[in-house]
Amino acid sequence: MSKDTQKPTEVVGCKRVSFWTVEDVYEWVKGQYPCHQAAFLLAIENHAVSGRALLRISKNTLERMGVGPEQHPEILYGVLLLRLQEEVENLNDIVSAFAI
Repeated sequence: MSKDTQKPTEVVGCKRVSFWTVEDVYEWVKGQYPCHQAAFLLAIENHAVSGRALLRISKNTLERMGVGPEQHPEILYGVLLLRLQEEVENLNDIVSAFAI
């Protein structure tokens, strides 16, 4: 599926990204980037990338993990969507805590 047709967490369900296991991240990558995932999947396994770590990934992190620069824009776009989703969920939690 392309990034235009798949919701950020569609692959792993409604679990918050910050609670994803390495296996959840692996499944998300397989669903999000089916055409060129080998290097990123290997990096996830080798570096035990959890959901919390995925939310902090940057271009420099991808380079250090051995992910090719041609993959960076698409991966970083997907991670940005996950960060936004996580922030919305955090805000919803705050609003819910104060709801009467």
